[in-house]
Amino acid sequence: MVENLKATAEQIRKLQIQGARNVAIAAIKALQTLAEQTKAKTKTELIDELKRAQVVLFESRETEPLMRNAVRWIINQAEDCSAEKVETIAELVVGNVSLFLQNLDASRECTAEIGAKRIRDGMLVATHCHSSTVTRMIAKAKADGKNFSVICTETRPAFQGRITAGEMVDLGIETIFIVDSAARSYMGNVDLVVVGADAITSEGNVVNKIGTSGIAVLAHEARKPFYVVSELLKFDPETLGGAYEKIEQRNPAEVWSEAPPKLSVRNPAFDVTPNQYINGIICEEGVLPPQSVTEVMRRAYPWVFKSL
Repeated sequence: MVENLKATAEQIRKLQIQGARNVAIAAIKALQTLAEQTKAKTKTELIDELKRAQVVLFESRETEPLMRNAVRWIINQAEDCSAEKVETIAELVVGNVSLFLQNLDASRECTAEIGAKRIRDGMLVATHCHSSTVTRMIAKAKADGKNFSVICTETRPAFQGRITAGEMVDLGIETIFIVDSAARSYMGNVDLVVVGADAITSEGNVVNKIGTSGIAVLAHEARKPFYVVSELLKFDPETLGGAYEKIEQRNPAEVWSEAPPKLSVRNPAFDVTPNQYINGIICEEGVLPPQSVTEVMRRAYPWVFKSL
């Protein structure tokens, strides 16, 4: 297995590559490099090599269905190919990586265009953590000439909210930055809450950065609309069979690097926002009631269910 793939998996594990979209892109580009550099002599050897790579990538991060769906699709296409020549299958892998990336970009642009319509002049838009899709949606609203402001949480312990805040300032948007625990104090002034997603379950529950569910409850309490902005391929088909989305436990040192030796520190990376707190999922297929996600997925991406 090429060193590039192992290095990519390690970067994902250490959060040097952050964000579900960036993780998926890095993973399938690693598959592309593997196919380009393969020493396999037969189709079987190449498929085995790809599947070993799949195991390594999947183990790098537990809560990444977009990455898993992308990798499965690339490998399934290679398996289903009628050709036997290694060179032909390797070229297919490379081509399908490019195709998947093109489709992913198109999904984000469509999602951003749909979501931007929810932002109106004078709004205060709140967000949590960092999502490239949320940023693209807000950038589209700004490009449409709308005048609004954004409030970002810092998003401890890795402070991804600082990335979002920096992007908002770069877009020329009036931006407020707060600590996570100040969210309730400001929610009364908020007009709209938008967050990204790391995973969407079959019931329309959303897994996202720790603290998201608390923001959703606060929005519900204050009667503020709470929307999830996400590509549909963050849907996790494994939850159809009753499996729960795994919540990754990160290194406690991220929370407190010099904690007392006998202190037990917990550092869950994500939490689950129940569908009853979500006004809608903004995606490439429109603004969906969260409970309808599985039905829409079966129509738009039937291969996701085949690949289990």
